[in-house]
Amino acid sequence: MAGLDQKSPNVLLQSLCCRIMGKSEVDVAHQFQYAVRVVGSNYAPTIERDEFLVAEKIKKELVKQRREADAALLSELHRKLQSQGVLKNRWSILYLLLSLCEDPRKPPVRVANYAALFAQALPRDAQSTPQYYCARPQSLPLSYPDRTQSAQSSGSMGSSGVSSLSIYATNGPTHTPQSLLPGQTQGMGDCLRQQLSSRLAWNLSAAAPSVPTSTSRGLANSVPRSVPRSRREGDTGSGSVEISESALVRDILYVFQGIDGKCIKMCSSESCYKIDGKIAISKSLRDITSRLAELGWLHNKVRKYTDQRSLDRAFGLVGQSFCAALHQELKEYYRLLSVLHSQLQVEDDQGVNLGVENSLTLRRLLVWTYDPKIRLKTLAALVDHCQGRKGGELASAVHAYGKTGDPYMRALVQHILSLVSHPILNFLYRWIYDGELEDTYHEFFVASDPTVKTDRLWHDKYTLRKSMIPSFIAMDQARKVLLIGKSINFLHQVCHDRTPPGKIIAASKSADSLKDAAELFTDLEGAFQGNIDAAYFETSKYLLDVLNKNYHLLEHMQAMRRYLLLGQGDFIRHLMDLLKPELVRPATTLYQHNLTGILETAVRATNAQFDSPEILKRLDVRLLEVSPGDTGWDVFSMDYHVDGPIATVFTRECMSHYLRVFNFLWRAKRIEYILTDIWKGQMCNAKLLKSMPELSGVLHQCHILASEMVHFIHQMQYYITFEVLECSWDELWNKVQQAQDLDHIIAAHEVFLDTIISRCLLDTNSRALLNQLRAIFDQIIEFQNAQDTLYRAALEELQLRLQFEERKKRLQSEGEWGVTAADEEVENKRVQEFCETIPKMRSQLRILTHFYQGIVQQFLVLLMTSTDESLQFLSFRLDFNEHYKAREPRLRMSLGTTRGRRSSYM
Repeated sequence: MAGLDQKSPNVLLQSLCCRIMGKSEVDVAHQFQYAVRVVGSNYAPTIERDEFLVAEKIKKELVKQRREADAALLSELHRKLQSQGVLKNRWSILYLLLSLCEDPRKPPVRVANYAALFAQALPRDAQSTPQYYCARPQSLPLSYPDRTQSAQSSGSMGSSGVSSLSIYATNGPTHTPQSLLPGQTQGMGDCLRQQLSSRLAWNLSAAAPSVPTSTSRGLANSVPRSVPRSRREGDTGSGSVEISESALVRDILYVFQGIDGKCIKMCSSESCYKIDGKIAISKSLRDITSRLAELGWLHNKVRKYTDQRSLDRAFGLVGQSFCAALHQELKEYYRLLSVLHSQLQVEDDQGVNLGVENSLTLRRLLVWTYDPKIRLKTLAALVDHCQGRKGGELASAVHAYGKTGDPYMRALVQHILSLVSHPILNFLYRWIYDGELEDTYHEFFVASDPTVKTDRLWHDKYTLRKSMIPSFIAMDQARKVLLIGKSINFLHQVCHDRTPPGKIIAASKSADSLKDAAELFTDLEGAFQGNIDAAYFETSKYLLDVLNKNYHLLEHMQAMRRYLLLGQGDFIRHLMDLLKPELVRPATTLYQHNLTGILETAVRATNAQFDSPEILKRLDVRLLEVSPGDTGWDVFSMDYHVDGPIATVFTRECMSHYLRVFNFLWRAKRIEYILTDIWKGQMCNAKLLKSMPELSGVLHQCHILASEMVHFIHQMQYYITFEVLECSWDELWNKVQQAQDLDHIIAAHEVFLDTIISRCLLDTNSRALLNQLRAIFDQIIEFQNAQDTLYRAALEELQLRLQFEERKKRLQSEGEWGVTAADEEVENKRVQEFCETIPKMRSQLRILTHFYQGIVQQFLVLLMTSTDESLQFLSFRLDFNEHYKAREPRLRMSLGTTRGRRSSYM
């Protein structure tokens, strides 16, 4: 390389000419002089200097010739050349190689004669210099340009698609060296120049779409259109039918429309268009024809889909819009075909004297159909992807194809999507502004069930079809859309509010034009979201105002808390006092109208009388199903009647939950009431029974057991009243005050009920705890019965003793000896019999205490093993003196673990 650098450029150029021609320096004198003139000229390239693109084109040409090894070798050599920096104009060298490679007259496998290739670059005369450049096809015009104007313009597109090469003579005539002027060249130079001139004339006429007048004179008629391309390229075969390129063009134009031509027909077995095997045609033309015939296959695919779906009414408005969009694209495609047909008709009318450079060729068709082919491929892919879809699901499928980095394809899909989404926007705006849903073919994502009655309108009549929610609409937006229309229908049908939707929502919007559909995709987070939010907030606010002002929703919710959840303490206590004589009787002897009268008496005697009549008239008494052995306490329940719009919040399921909670709270309140009576009995009878010292141990045992029960019930009541009811109610009330729509209120109310159901041990997971708690309540009732029996016997015995002493004093006051020995013996015998019953009473109390403490101990163990921390802390409070901890090791371990965990938190 160092030796080459020391030589002058002229010496290197002369050596190159000798190497290419294979002759001595004397014999290549003329070629050297011409090369010097070309190298020293100021020609500017007409294409972009892209070294990588040219190298890739050379490799593609080698791959087409099945020379993959040469392509790999070229890639490696090009990489090494780039790493060395010796050559400054690598692009020019690569472009020269590419231009030589794409000469249509070279042998199809390899280049054998470089001298001939070099000679092809020489012009027929010295008047102009040819130059190669790559022309990229532009967007397809909708009208065919004037032939005379196109002939005088800068030139039309190339002949082989995006990477096609076109030969143009540019820059006008140039000065000719004296050594190449006519009459001054010697024999061999004249002969060579004549041969090169004829070869170049063929090249220009066959490859260039339009050649300036100065260089194309005399070339237009050099090769007539009737000469088959196969014959020119030397591919004719014996026994084969030859066909001209013009016939292939005519057939291809029919194939573009899905119509079989004379020699190009649809092959059903291979599902493609193929040229008849008897036709003799070169491989290059056959390849180009196959590439062009792909448009016909794509056209058929799209057309078949539209023809099948256009008449299908069940396909819906969205599907019909999709078919209309496909028809619109096919219409543009047909406009191109009409242009091509008109050009072909002009050529047929005026004959072939127009010249090859202005004729319609396969290569020109390849360029003209480049963009339409991309569009048809996109449409065919959409058709495949949208098979079996309709409505919002179809819009989602189209929208998915718009997520691409290709702006050309994205614009196409966006235009189709604007047409497809237009019916969806019509459904949407009519639903949110009028509350009307006319979705005959179930395309919209809001579904309506006409069989649902009015009382279940909010919950069951309108739902979301999640499969029909377009992917460009978020789930939160879809939920708001559902709520808006549902609120309007709820106001009209359930609340009987006749306010027009136009007055509820400040500004309405329609989707009568495709511009609204375009806005949807350009501003999903802005204007569209703003319209949805405005309609949602205004409609929901109006609905909540109607429910609160006209139907007193919040007042009814507070009434549930006061009466069914025992929040009105004075009323509940007085009602229990009034009902006690009735509820101790067997359940079969109760009458509802008697209990209703007692309920009204309790209302008039307490602060409940100051409540609204709308609330008080809904209070009622309810008797549960009677089982054998039940008393009135077991079947009594309060009820609260709900109807109209408020029944949407207080559903039947909610009222059944309220009934369960009321029965639990009522039973707990009854146990508290029983323990109060037990304490009263102990306090009242304590002084009376001081005269009977033999009962002191039994009474002390009763006092201890009663105190333990009172502590248990007080802790349970504190837990239920404050930690469960009050905390849950405060959370519910805050959520209701901040609720934006009716669904938020319903959800908060359901969470409130679920919370108190679970924390009051009424859910399925707490069944064992509830059974233990009910057993504890039963033991308290048993203790009341045992204590009542004890006090009854003791008071009866006390009464007999007092009567004996009174009779004795009366007889002494009358002057008699008092009682006789027989009377004293009878009295002592009776006292002895009573004293003998005391151990039995003590034993009964001991057994009752044992059972009670065993149940409580098991209840505490279950509380400690619960996952709810509040129940674990309840267990700690119930065992305040650690009595049960000392008896049960499992309980002791659990309490220690709980304390350790609590100290770690602190």
